[in-house]
Amino acid sequence: MDLILKLCAVIALIILFEPKAFAAPGQELAESLAPNISPDVQEQAVRELIQRVVGPNAAKLFVVEVNKLLEFRSYQISQLDDGKVLIAGWDGVSVAKGFHYYLKYVLNKDLDWFKTHIELPPNVQLPNVTYSSQSASSIIYYQNVCTWSYSFVWWNFGQWRRHIDWMALMGISLTIAPIQEAIWQDVYKQLGLEDEEIDAHLAGPAFQAWQRMGNIRGWAGPLPPNYRRLQVLLQQQILQAQRSLGMSVALPAFAGHVPVAMRRVYPNASYTEVERWNKFPDPYCCGLFVEPQDPLFKQVATHFLHRVIQRYGSNHIYFCDPFNELQPRVADADYMRATAAQVYGSMSAVDPDAVWLLQGWMFVKNIFWTDALIEAFLTAVPRGHLLVLDLQSEQFPQYQRTFSYYGQPFVWCMLHNFGGTLGMFGSVELVNKGITSARQMPNSSMVGVGITPEGIGQNYVLYSLAMECGWSLSRLSLDQWFDHYALVRYGVNNSNLAQVWQLLRGSVYAFKGLKKMRGKYTITRRPALNLQPWSWYNGSSVVQAWQLLLEAHDTIPMEDDKYEIYLHDLIDVTRQFLQQSADKLYVNLKSAYRKGQLDRFEYIAGQMLELLDDLERVLASGRHFLLGTWLEAAKRMATSAKEQPLYEFNARNQLTAWGPTGQILDYANKQWSGLVRDYYKPRWAMFLDAATLALKSHQEFNSSAFKERVANEVELPFSNKTDVYSVKPEGNPWLISLEIYEKWIRHAQNSQFLHYNRLFVKILD
Repeated sequence: MDLILKLCAVIALIILFEPKAFAAPGQELAESLAPNISPDVQEQAVRELIQRVVGPNAAKLFVVEVNKLLEFRSYQISQLDDGKVLIAGWDGVSVAKGFHYYLKYVLNKDLDWFKTHIELPPNVQLPNVTYSSQSASSIIYYQNVCTWSYSFVWWNFGQWRRHIDWMALMGISLTIAPIQEAIWQDVYKQLGLEDEEIDAHLAGPAFQAWQRMGNIRGWAGPLPPNYRRLQVLLQQQILQAQRSLGMSVALPAFAGHVPVAMRRVYPNASYTEVERWNKFPDPYCCGLFVEPQDPLFKQVATHFLHRVIQRYGSNHIYFCDPFNELQPRVADADYMRATAAQVYGSMSAVDPDAVWLLQGWMFVKNIFWTDALIEAFLTAVPRGHLLVLDLQSEQFPQYQRTFSYYGQPFVWCMLHNFGGTLGMFGSVELVNKGITSARQMPNSSMVGVGITPEGIGQNYVLYSLAMECGWSLSRLSLDQWFDHYALVRYGVNNSNLAQVWQLLRGSVYAFKGLKKMRGKYTITRRPALNLQPWSWYNGSSVVQAWQLLLEAHDTIPMEDDKYEIYLHDLIDVTRQFLQQSADKLYVNLKSAYRKGQLDRFEYIAGQMLELLDDLERVLASGRHFLLGTWLEAAKRMATSAKEQPLYEFNARNQLTAWGPTGQILDYANKQWSGLVRDYYKPRWAMFLDAATLALKSHQEFNSSAFKERVANEVELPFSNKTDVYSVKPEGNPWLISLEIYEKWIRHAQNSQFLHYNRLFVKILD
């Protein structure tokens, strides 16, 4: 009875309405890409999704209907005479989105990337709600080509099944399917390449995204044949699951990048040697780019795309990025126009209804791409047959500079995360305002909203918000949205928990500047005396949020995984405090060294190592913060003991050296238990010892010698180690967090600590 009264109270606060139908921009394009899947198949797919989410018994309380007579990408919720709730929608995704609305805003139940099952009370009576909604975005897009390497690389279909459920519940209607190595193996063989030449080109599993875009070749390979074969089967399963729900999926097309061995087979073709990317050495760099005007380009492109469609089917949309972080051969408008026309022409030769999905990333902060070159490139494709992902609209939008991509439809995207790094940050105001502002821009060609993180598993609140902003025609009330987020996340209406999220919203999630965010926090960077940590918020907000979270411990329900979610957030906020505290310790450490203050330096050095121990301990208590989970998943991909070392090397190298000699060192760093203990702390201990010795001996710190030593003794060896790490959390997260909180509060009240740490991290706009 209490539950029913609470639900009724919530419903009384919800404004129920029947919005007028409207035609969202890009509807015709989106409809042309929608999979040709019967309503019956989509309805069954949603029924099975609901069963997975709430269980078979509770699922019987929901009736679903796919009705093409409804407005495009809309859903309607009503109650039937027998008390069941009917959710009708234009397609399976719309029905799933309506189901999610009912869960979140009627039953106060929600999901996230980690939680995909919801417990409903036995004999629950579903409240009577009449509600309808239509998406303001014809396209809701998700994924970055890099996500497949940073987050999905070791996933099996069970993990994908849960994630696809989440995608549908968020209303995502367009995504990508990039797995292509087995197809290229066949294509290259038919073109005359030898197995050894193909092996030298295809990168290892954790680095395929960049090999596909022509940035690198062969690194961390060779790719085992079994891996290629099983990945095709996995992609087919994923595609079937996505399309059965009504999702459109973009398939890979030929961007022009080929193995260097193509010169042997086709010596008279016109090639450009790709520039060296991020200082990758031979033989891992500088593949060949077949000039699109050469007949070989169309030959390879059409051969490849025919095979892609044969394996995967088609929704008439194909992605490729010929110049991702690579400069074209010549800065000439005619060349750019011809190049784009040939790339698109190779797609339309196979599929006359083809749409080219292009990342707009190549235009960001790149002086090569003048306005004239961009216009020539974009307008070479028939309008409506090029769909551009404005990849980081929340910080560096390109749609304004390009006058709405010169009329080509585009998707407003929030990139947010680089490399899958942890660290609480984001721009909720920019997301909430930016989406509606882009829609209202004069002559806007915006047709959708997307999230394009390089890695997932962090800052879920921001992605949840962006998805709802993408569906909504107007801006959201952030005060109400964050209060409700706390309610559904923890299952209890508690003012302190609501205040936690308001504090985070006004601090870590209030970034508005233009400084690039790359997750390179002091604690996870190679130590040096010239780092420049910075912040955009007052760290006291995080401390206050942490305290409120700790105090809310006894109010969290144990059922429906609410307590586990609470502990995850508690670990994350504790981690955030330690991360920002390390920045403050470092600026004082650097000051002590510069002033020759040995006692102060040694004191702060001890605090830094203590902090790293605390970080390791709290991370080890949470199942989503374990290095062991990542490494064991990689090893499970092996079909033989012989393959295991390759996969483990891939997994370790991506997190650390990212290349043979640290080419993108720490770019994909993770604040995970195991990495802190055996990688980050040893580096800092080595640095602090060397700097202390320099102070004591009154000699200059030899940074070159330290870099060489730390690379050879810590960073590079880590990729080849085989230590086994736990996949189970250890310790009580709440007790550990409380002990850390009380310890660092005591530190903050200690006169020596305050005296030695009197400098603060610089706050930048």
